[in-house]
Amino acid sequence: MDNSMDNMLDMYLFETNTLLEQLDGILINAEKSKLFTVDDVNEIFRIMHTIKGSSAMMEFSCLMKIAHKVEDLFFLIRDNGVDTFDSVCSEAEHHELFDLVFNSIDFMRSEIEKVENSEPLTENIDSDLEKINVFINKITTHFHPDAVADSPANADASTSSAQNLPDSSAFFLHVFFDEGCGMENLRAFMLVTSLQDACDGFTFYPNDVETNPDSAQEIIDHGFYIGFMEKDTLEKAIAVLKNQSNIQTYEVIENSIAAVEPEKATETEKTADTPKPAEPAAETAKQPAASSASKKTSSSTTHSLANKQSLISVNLSKLDSLMAIVGEIVITESMVTSCPELVGVKLDSFTKSARQLRKLTDELQDIVMSIRMVPISGVFQKMNRIVRDMGQKLHKDVELVIIGEDTEVDKTIVDGIGDPIMHIVRNSMDHGIEEDVNERLKNGKPEKAKITLTAEHTGSEVIISVTDDGKGINPEAVLAKAARNGLLAKPESEYSKKEILNLLMLPGFSTNEEVTEYSGRGVGMDVVRKNVEKVGGVVSITSELGQGTCTTLKIPLTMAIVDGMEIAVGDSIFTIPINNIRQSFKISADEIIHNVDNSEVIKRMDEFYPVIRLHELYNLETEVTNIEDGIVIWVESGDKSYCLFVDELLGEQQVVVKPLPTYLNSFNIKNSGIAGCTILGDGNISIILDVLNLYTNHIN
Repeated sequence: MDNSMDNMLDMYLFETNTLLEQLDGILINAEKSKLFTVDDVNEIFRIMHTIKGSSAMMEFSCLMKIAHKVEDLFFLIRDNGVDTFDSVCSEAEHHELFDLVFNSIDFMRSEIEKVENSEPLTENIDSDLEKINVFINKITTHFHPDAVADSPANADASTSSAQNLPDSSAFFLHVFFDEGCGMENLRAFMLVTSLQDACDGFTFYPNDVETNPDSAQEIIDHGFYIGFMEKDTLEKAIAVLKNQSNIQTYEVIENSIAAVEPEKATETEKTADTPKPAEPAAETAKQPAASSASKKTSSSTTHSLANKQSLISVNLSKLDSLMAIVGEIVITESMVTSCPELVGVKLDSFTKSARQLRKLTDELQDIVMSIRMVPISGVFQKMNRIVRDMGQKLHKDVELVIIGEDTEVDKTIVDGIGDPIMHIVRNSMDHGIEEDVNERLKNGKPEKAKITLTAEHTGSEVIISVTDDGKGINPEAVLAKAARNGLLAKPESEYSKKEILNLLMLPGFSTNEEVTEYSGRGVGMDVVRKNVEKVGGVVSITSELGQGTCTTLKIPLTMAIVDGMEIAVGDSIFTIPINNIRQSFKISADEIIHNVDNSEVIKRMDEFYPVIRLHELYNLETEVTNIEDGIVIWVESGDKSYCLFVDELLGEQQVVVKPLPTYLNSFNIKNSGIAGCTILGDGNISIILDVLNLYTNHIN
């Protein structure tokens, strides 16, 4: 596959996945209100029409056929009236419609995954098509008891709608595409699809651009005609046209012999999704520009369009490369301005230029970071479907409340936390929410349970929490189950409530006695913790028995560049992420408490914290061994909090995180408390400490 086809496939996958997510949201909201609005039906029709066309262009037959059939279904509903459908169809048929469309979405999504993984698509979809046909025939009998044979299940919807279109249009847009751009028929179809979002009524000719490749030559020879009955619609179309690419010129033609007055056009006649013009309009469109000019009542103007787009989609790997280059620029700028040869030399012009360079690199860094930031709403909205499907299968009435979905996080991190959030929501549905509604009512809770999904910024972190108002977690039961499974590392009496709840995230732990479709294998919360830690975050669980459970994720905004505190131990330099530091202070020798195993502990705010001497941990030579001569840094990550003893603080600095070479993995570097490294301005390398792993592997 050449590069152009790769780009087309990327665009197809991005657009189709986006449309399927939109479709999920529309259906979930419609199911909650138990009816479709006119806007819902029009939007679903538009989405299916777009997926059908783009899938046909990419030759994904199964996707095209399913989308076409669902399009037929919603054409039938729209053509006969949404209110009529709601009145003639039973509640069971409404429910069947929702299940049918959700299953179609699932099928298309699974086929898209096959495309992404270069797997063959499903060839036999007869059973899926038959289910939709059966439902179409069923509701057609409600609308027209004697007209089943003419339903969209047995005839193309576009043909039936064409009979209702006007004989001619009052205005035409005569469009010519760039010479040699290729696939003019598909470009015309994409233009029609774009116009459908903004305009409520138009025809076009040739009318078979979607399915007939030969129409490309006709467009090259005579141009592409789009007809409108109203001037307002024409103006909207021109606004859309100006933002399209590969348009060479367009011309506005006013038709003086329009056969149908605009005010007499019905709502059905203004439909743009099945726009096959009747013969008079087609004949008008077929005429070359010179012939059409005779029908103008006023002079037309030919416009040349510059190709312009307000939005573009960019492959994430390109953004990663851009971020890496910006990181190198930041490091190089620091190396230039911190050059040892310039120490003590006063160069006013150099200093001024260096300040300007620092300002520009900071701005460049901020812009690149902002490009990578995306709303977390994409992940949150997917949870609606999880709650909906599990609620039906588990017979639980649950409402999902989403707060802060516009919170923005680095794209890489958003991709990494989708699965953890899904596991947590499924746990809340399966474990948290009571199975018996009477149990909720007995405890003074509303009949409908609630799961709240929130996200908020706090400095350099995003805090995501999943809270349910279910039965909560019984610490005694968790501790007993962990003991039976041999997962306890110390006597049961020494475990605090917080430590007991953290046992839920151990590999192999599950509170379910039986394995079900959703839980019982002991892999859910373990996966959550591993995936969250992989993107530099931490997970914590709080719960009150009988009141509910809250799982909190603390996620860094980005993993590429972090604010860090540079520290020195002997001749070595380390970096501690600022968000892991609580305090730094000096202490006297009598403040140190020695345990029986000779380990050191310090008391702060009525709590005792272990002290880790970095020079002993990494076997580094240093002259600062007396506790009073160095600095103690109080750090924390997740539920772990302790103190590090170092020689001195060198200062705060924004650093570019560099991953460690893969060949170092065999030396278990990650479990030694090392997260990565960064290059300092003087060219030295600073090790970035992983505060959580350092504690886990040293203390335990």
